[in-house]
Amino acid sequence: MAGNGEVCERCERSFLEKQAMDIFQFAMEKEQLSEQYYRRLADSAPHKGLVSILTMLADEEHSHLEVVSKMKQGVPAEITDTILLTNAKTIFAKIRQSREKFKFGDTQIAFYKKAQDIEKDSRSFYLQKAKESEDPRHKAIFNTLAEEENKHYFLLENIIEFVSRPQNWLENAEFHHLEEY
Repeated sequence: MAGNGEVCERCERSFLEKQAMDIFQFAMEKEQLSEQYYRRLADSAPHKGLVSILTMLADEEHSHLEVVSKMKQGVPAEITDTILLTNAKTIFAKIRQSREKFKFGDTQIAFYKKAQDIEKDSRSFYLQKAKESEDPRHKAIFNTLAEEENKHYFLLENIIEFVSRPQNWLENAEFHHLEEY
C-alpha cells in the first residue's frame, strides 16, 4: 500500500505533467494565431515583396507550432536557425532595384505594430518557460524560439520603417542593418 507521501508525489507529478501539456497547448495556440495573422497580413499586403516576407513569417510560425507539438508529444524536437533575415534583405534589395514609388497607409503601420507586439509577447513567454523548464532540451528549445521571435520583431521593425517612409528608407539602404542581426 502506498503511503501518503508517495500518493502526493504521484499527484504532483501528474499535475506538473498536465501543466506542462497546457503550456505546450498554449504555445501551440499562440503560434497558430501568429501564423494566421501573418497570412491575413500577406493577403492584404500592398506589395508582392511584403507578401513574400509576411508569408515567410507565417511559415516560420507554422514551423514553431510543429516543434512545440513534438515537445508536447514527447517526441525529440529541434529548431534550427533560419535564413529569414537574409531572404528579407534580398527582397528589400530587389524592391530597391525596381525603383518603384510607394505610398502606404497608416493602417498598414498599425497592423505591423500589432504583429510586433505579438512577437514581443511570444518572446517573453518563451523566455519565461525556458527559466521554468527543468528539462534541458525544452529549455534550449524555448530559448531558441525566443530568439526566433526576437528576429521576427527585428524584421517587423524594418518593415514598419519601410512602410512609414519607403522612399527615404530604400534610398538610404537602411535594410543593410538586417545583416547586423
